[in-house]
Amino acid sequence: MMRRSAITDFQAMHEKLFIILGAASAILTVLLGAAAAHTFTGMPAGAQAWFHTGLQYQQFHALGLLAVGLVAGRNDSRWLVASGWLMVLGTLLFSGNLYLRSAVGFHALHAITPYGGFAFIFAWLALAIGVARQRSDGH
Repeated sequence: MMRRSAITDFQAMHEKLFIILGAASAILTVLLGAAAAHTFTGMPAGAQAWFHTGLQYQQFHALGLLAVGLVAGRNDSRWLVASGWLMVLGTLLFSGNLYLRSAVGFHALHAITPYGGFAFIFAWLALAIGVARQRSDGH
């Protein structure tokens, strides 16, 4: 019986992890969107816009995490691992902060929102680099 390598284990772990995190993030966007539709109708228009922006970016990056997980299953690139974690970080910093600002009026961390946006940008860049650097033999 052939033993799996540490690289193969690392690859499989991140493949599963990013697919699970992407699916969980997508589920959360459905729940948050439904909650917003039913409970935030009295929220000021600006707060509603923040919430929907956070929701939109989280939905988009939930799909991005699924893509990273699927690509990571065929590629052991550290760039892909970085991409997945940057998408998670971006979701927390960007969308999470917009949710806090809109839903509970917590504005103390508003200055970190752009860092979440930068994390998203670098996540997509890392994904592109990881795929571009993939060897033609699939490794």
